[in-house]
Amino acid sequence: MTEHAAHPDGMIRAAGAVVWRGSPDAPEVALVHRPRYDDWSFPKGKLKNGEHAIAGALREVAEETGITVELGRSLPPSHYTKGGLPKRVDYWLARMVSEESRTDRREVDDVVWLPVREAARRLTYDWDAGLLRALGAASPTTTPLVLVRHALAGNRQDWKGDDDDRPLDENGLRQAEVLASVLGAFRPAELVSSPSRRCVQTLEPYAERAGLPVRLEPALSETHHDFQASLLLAEKALASNRPTALCGHGKTLPGLISEVGGRSGDARLAKGAFTVLHHNGGRVVAMDRYTV
Repeated sequence: MTEHAAHPDGMIRAAGAVVWRGSPDAPEVALVHRPRYDDWSFPKGKLKNGEHAIAGALREVAEETGITVELGRSLPPSHYTKGGLPKRVDYWLARMVSEESRTDRREVDDVVWLPVREAARRLTYDWDAGLLRALGAASPTTTPLVLVRHALAGNRQDWKGDDDDRPLDENGLRQAEVLASVLGAFRPAELVSSPSRRCVQTLEPYAERAGLPVRLEPALSETHHDFQASLLLAEKALASNRPTALCGHGKTLPGLISEVGGRSGDARLAKGAFTVLHHNGGRVVAMDRYTV
């Protein structure tokens, strides 16, 4: 599982994507030319203060290319030094959804679509060519199954009512707003939640933006948790090939993630964190874990 979390102060953080279109068997990828450096690379740029890397990747791609994308699996990050400081650039594989006029014409003066082999020859930097090799390791076409742990909801011991009614606290509501934009990168079209108020609230901002209902499933709750029933929900999502987000609890999700992902290791999630299982034809081919 690829982990995406906060990094130490002093590191320059940036994000971008290998954007593709066309046939999965013979995709074209988008390269940008930056006149300041006279180089060819993938669209990328520095994160704004407090910006999530996923949101930064979407923004930079749109600004530099005019392309709206949906994200797939993560690609290996690039590490190098700039101005004496360490720099990390996180990348994703991203499918083009639509293309409009570019807003950034100062830093990027040309955008081209090239077949993979031609793109490899055009790229200026070796680490970018490495991203193309990662692209060829598996089909670029995957469907996301997103498993979300509810956002921060205060202290269980301080809540006097039914625990299923415990709401998100102020920090949790902020996490849910961040999640709304970050989940949008994967475009889940089906939202399923534990009936617990804190879980429903975690998905509500994205549901409102996307105009989608949140379906309640007691099997995902702590009170009525049913592992086999929740596993069936996940398996149906895989079989449907429909992008889906499931929201549940810290005690109930790790076993589901391990079982569906078919991998051992620590599958625990911090509050507000989520795991994306990227699957192709119902088979999970990659897993990414994110914090907010």
